[in-house]
Amino acid sequence: MQLFNELKTLGQQHIKADKKAGERVPSGLWIACPKCHQSLYHKDLGVFQVCPNCEYGFRITARERISWLADDFAEIDAEMRTTDPLNFPGYDKKLEKGRKDTGLNDSILTGTAKINATEFALGIMDPNFIMGSMGTVTGEKITHLFEYALKKRLPVVLFTASGGARMQEGILSLMQMAKISAAIKRHSNEGLLYITVLTDPTTGGVTASFAMQGDIILSEPRALIGFAGKRVIEQTIHQKVPNNLQDAETVLEHGFIDGIVQRKDLKQKLEWLISSHIEGGLTNG
Repeated sequence: MQLFNELKTLGQQHIKADKKAGERVPSGLWIACPKCHQSLYHKDLGVFQVCPNCEYGFRITARERISWLADDFAEIDAEMRTTDPLNFPGYDKKLEKGRKDTGLNDSILTGTAKINATEFALGIMDPNFIMGSMGTVTGEKITHLFEYALKKRLPVVLFTASGGARMQEGILSLMQMAKISAAIKRHSNEGLLYITVLTDPTTGGVTASFAMQGDIILSEPRALIGFAGKRVIEQTIHQKVPNNLQDAETVLEHGFIDGIVQRKDLKQKLEWLISSHIEGGLTNG
């Protein structure tokens, strides 16, 4: 005698009728915050794509960031593309996906920007292009940005977001650390301002070079900032490390960065910092 298999209740009948309803619901309506794990309705993130619960800034493309950061932007070096120097297997497919996902030819967008009347050179790394990895073109574009800024006597603002050096370009990607650092030094020697804004994640060779060479180093809330990953650290020292070891708040507490700024305040904060520098006569040494 069957007691439980028949659909006797309205609730059970409803479940059967809507068994495939989930397939008709658009994906991406609900998003889990990777920091506080709160489930969020996608519209609640707002234009800045920030978790309303813990202020974590979700990873966004460079062009999405530029839409609310600058009043005017003129791109430079847009045509630069990697030549795949090592003929690395499958690299061409990763590059094509990165271009499709970001609308960029490599992992950074560079150019000149204005906030109101304040002009500066701007670079924005894109975590959606092979995890913002630093290849030869990334390094060349950043180097040229500093050279251009030096010629025009402009401050530089650089937003970092990277998993580090790009393995598909081997030692050539690692060489970009020294090349960029030399360009930063020449820019600094002329008394010109360099501001870095660290976003989630900023790791590896990017942290070990230009991300931490700014005159002023800012970060977004809850951004992951470090060199090696948590798992690698634990395997190396054979100890467990705190889950928040590489959170921006911990890095700030230990003096490695100068401040944490929410996305909604970044535009105003950058304008104030650059304007103060110029008005103080520091741009002219």
